[in-house]
Amino acid sequence: MEAADNRQEVLGDFMMVKALEDGVTIIGLTRGKDTKFHHTEKLDCGEVMIFQFTHHTSAIKIRGRAEIFTKHGQATAGH
Repeated sequence: MEAADNRQEVLGDFMMVKALEDGVTIIGLTRGKDTKFHHTEKLDCGEVMIFQFTHHTSAIKIRGRAEIFTKHGQATAGH
């Protein structure tokens, strides 16, 4: 059963974030009864990070100006 769970994680949804300014903060939020912060990253202008939703990560919060790319489309965060 564990191997099947690992495959599901690898095949999970991905998103890409490109910072449009220095200091963009990306925060991963946990799944479960109580949502909690579990991981934080900072990006500088032009840096790109690719994220994957897993059984640990249910949401990602982005603070600052950034472009967000997913299979559902593109969005811009910040002012």
